[in-house]
Amino acid sequence: MAKLHSTILAATALIALAGCAKKRPPVLPPAPAQNAGEVGANTPGTGMDNGAVVPGSDADFRRSVSSNTINFSLDEFDIDATARGILDSQVEWLNRYPQVRITIEGHCDERGTREYNLALGDRRANSAKNYLVARGIDASRVSTISYGKERPVALGSDDASYAQNRRAVTVVIGR
Repeated sequence: MAKLHSTILAATALIALAGCAKKRPPVLPPAPAQNAGEVGANTPGTGMDNGAVVPGSDADFRRSVSSNTINFSLDEFDIDATARGILDSQVEWLNRYPQVRITIEGHCDERGTREYNLALGDRRANSAKNYLVARGIDASRVSTISYGKERPVALGSDDASYAQNRRAVTVVIGR
């Protein structure tokens, strides 16, 4: 009887500990290839054709606009004057290629909870989208996604790294 009692007690303890285990976060899509814009690439979807940039591609977009990235202050999602200038250059390019669709990715620094940063990243991406739409870009051409703090571009835990990670990035996804 004592052996049965200790077996039941051990099983109960194991079940209780298993219930406290951390849940795995949902799997995010893979990060974009870092060499997508390299000269000489000939990979489908890179916007390169034997080293030449294809008009209307993501590589053409990055080459033609002042930047594909706008940055934000801590806990902010408002579009400032610098971001407006960048987004205005994106509007000009998007008007040249009315068939092109884009995704705006919202990102945050590592501070704050996962849930908070996903929500803030969403607000940042939608602020950029709303600006583009207000400037005449059809909303059906623009999708948004938030990665929160899951895809930093700077890995440090300092103000300079945090500032680089608080951003919205525009990516050409196709026609």
